[in-house]
Amino acid sequence: MSSDPWGRVDETGTVYVRTAEGEQVVGSWAAGSPEEALAYFERKYEGLVVEIGLLEKRVQTTDLSAKDAQTAIGHIREQVDAHHAVGDLEALRTRLDKLVQKVESRREERKAQRAKQSDEARKAKEELVAEAEQLAASDQWRVAGERLRALVDIWKGLPRLDRKSDDELWHRFSHARSAFSKRRKAHFAQLDSQREDARRVKERLVAEAEALSGSTDWGTTAARYRELMADWKAAGRAQRENEDDLWNRFRGAQDVFFAARSSVFAERDAEQGENLKLKEALADEAEQILPVRDLKSARAAFRSVNERWEAVGHVPRDARGKVEGRMHAVERAIQEAEETEWRRTNPEARARAAGLTGQLQAAVDKLRGQVEQARAQGNNSRADKLERELEGRQALLDQALKGLEEFGG
Repeated sequence: MSSDPWGRVDETGTVYVRTAEGEQVVGSWAAGSPEEALAYFERKYEGLVVEIGLLEKRVQTTDLSAKDAQTAIGHIREQVDAHHAVGDLEALRTRLDKLVQKVESRREERKAQRAKQSDEARKAKEELVAEAEQLAASDQWRVAGERLRALVDIWKGLPRLDRKSDDELWHRFSHARSAFSKRRKAHFAQLDSQREDARRVKERLVAEAEALSGSTDWGTTAARYRELMADWKAAGRAQRENEDDLWNRFRGAQDVFFAARSSVFAERDAEQGENLKLKEALADEAEQILPVRDLKSARAAFRSVNERWEAVGHVPRDARGKVEGRMHAVERAIQEAEETEWRRTNPEARARAAGLTGQLQAAVDKLRGQVEQARAQGNNSRADKLERELEGRQALLDQALKGLEEFGG
């Protein structure tokens, strides 16, 4: 007979294991010596030790579900309770009991975590809904529209809530988007209507201008053309595809009339020579306005010069282009200053630039964090890819910041 602290083999080859309840039969052995029998069942015990150790590690370090963990524990416990191994079986039971407690603890932790995630998702979706409802009243059509599209992507990335809560929040979110879309559609429909009205007005102005182009009532017709020009400016812009064609016809009709008048007045070259001197002096005066430092003063000064310019009359045809070109250059410079001031003070353009800059800054910060995380995790391949993307976003951000500076901040 052979024995060790945890088991023995009797003279019949029966193997026993010692437990707190007394000796339990492990099995029979007839293939070799009693020492070999004990060694065989001790190895089976060591196998259970290893199996429990691996399961403990999986429970501790992986996302093994509680159900799967309990199944695995039950399988090992059946082997332990069957007494088919020689060793400290009670120690194994103790480890399995602790493991059960650990699994239950993890189950509760995960339950609490899921509850926390659900609360966070609810709060995040409520914030998205609140922002969407605020944006629904915005007149910043492009900026607000882009932000609403971004909110949809954020929503899609959040976990679902219970069906009732999720449906209620989504209904509010969707309603806000629909309300904004309806308002934007109505706005641009009104804009299209205004441009269509401008087209009809300008077509009437063009028709009258073309009808007047053959008139020989020089003074009255020239005055009417000035009135038509004022009406043209007051009408607003038509659709882009119509505006240029209508303007060319309108200007062409005026050119026909004034060319005919110039032909009739050809004999007045002497008078036109004096006119040229006056207009050259006015062009000199106009050029003193540049560079534009005070837009209001520049406009007033140019208006004064231009009124006197209009009162002078025609100059010799061969000199007209040059002297008028000088006035046009001053006028264009003032117009460019007006456009620059308008762009600088336009709140919608500033908002678009600021919104784009904020979005790009957020994207750059997010990518930078992802790069650092990838580096920390040793995923250099992903980090390199993210860094290339970061470089592109940073370049766009630099351009956006430069553009924002044009608005004074």
